[in-house]
Amino acid sequence: MQPIILHIPHSSISIPNYNGYVDNVELIDNEVELLTDWYTHELFYSENDITVKADFSRIFCDVERFADDEQELMARYGMGVLYEKTDSGKFLRAITPDLRGEILSKYYWPHHNRLENAVEDQLQHYGKSLIVDCHSFSDIPFQRDLNQQSNRPHINIGTDSFHTPKHLVDFTVDFFERHKLTVGINWPYSGTMVPLKYYQKDSRVNSIMIEVNRKLYLTNGSNQKSEDFSLVKKLLSVYFFQRIKMLSR
Repeated sequence: MQPIILHIPHSSISIPNYNGYVDNVELIDNEVELLTDWYTHELFYSENDITVKADFSRIFCDVERFADDEQELMARYGMGVLYEKTDSGKFLRAITPDLRGEILSKYYWPHHNRLENAVEDQLQHYGKSLIVDCHSFSDIPFQRDLNQQSNRPHINIGTDSFHTPKHLVDFTVDFFERHKLTVGINWPYSGTMVPLKYYQKDSRVNSIMIEVNRKLYLTNGSNQKSEDFSLVKKLLSVYFFQRIKMLSR
């Protein structure tokens, strides 16, 4: 059975260097705690599939943002590919052209190259590729979230009009609803990861974003695992992945 590619961009808490950051460890640590997709590398882990994980925090370099701030909507809030402000709008880091070039060349582009290579390998061996973009999200909107609607669903599915076929969306919604979970489609977040080499060009590359509401597996808004963590993990990494691979055969 063909493996799927698990893209895990936001689970790390590592900051490789603190160049440009404010001299305020508490501010930085609080932002890491707030914005990290805690334990998604465990929730979505599958030994039979291919994992492409960013090994650095999103507040250091967010690989899900466009490298060019002119293309990135969140850059206007100081939260482009290299975060300069916190979610609340406080100054976080000064980005010089040299620092920007260094981080992109050493961290951003190597990550994207790994993802691109994984897709290329799948296309060569199977003639098609499926990416699952793996995230979690807070039950309470962040201050900078574009969608401030409350009563967020248990699961959010992010799609792309070119790379996410309707049957994949329908299957995913049905799967989670059968397990008594509410599902949003592109709510509260939209889109899904596709390497730029294939984006809007190669329909053999399918992608869907799966985001889990953190209240399902963390305790009381903290970053501590709840007693339901193992149940959510099993639902994703065993049942969902097995069925989605059967669908794509």
